[in-house]
Amino acid sequence: MKRVYVNEEWCLGCHLCEFNCAFANSGLSDMVLALKGKPIYPRIHVEEGDKIAYAVSCRHCEDPMCVKSCIAGAITKEDGVVRIDSNKCVGCYTCILVCPYGALAPGESGAMQKCELCLQNSCGEPACAKGCPNNAIVYEDRSPKNTVIDDAANPACF
Repeated sequence: MKRVYVNEEWCLGCHLCEFNCAFANSGLSDMVLALKGKPIYPRIHVEEGDKIAYAVSCRHCEDPMCVKSCIAGAITKEDGVVRIDSNKCVGCYTCILVCPYGALAPGESGAMQKCELCLQNSCGEPACAKGCPNNAIVYEDRSPKNTVIDDAANPACF
């Protein structure tokens, strides 16, 4: 299965992944209208420390604790992708407490959100990886056959 992987040695800490993610999931076609002067709610977050920056996103675990712990049944796993139904989420934060990667966060509505690989928005694949200027974020299959997807840019995604 294709997943988002981060090569922290290449991450510049520019936060473009956060902006591309927030824009891709905004439902708008103009980045300025979608993001300028507003708080953004990306589904990927850049953590920075002493001489290192690293983008944190959902790893779509084989056996996700967030799915098991969701008291509302809002988090499910379908075809290898962990998804959140924001209409079912009660905002209890249990998923945040059990995620070992810190990949979940409250969204604008208060419901939890996380990376869903941009499969439900206009991009169809992760906007964070498409827009990363240093290729620190990649979307690829690292299973034994090691197939890498085509990187053709889709201007509507960032």
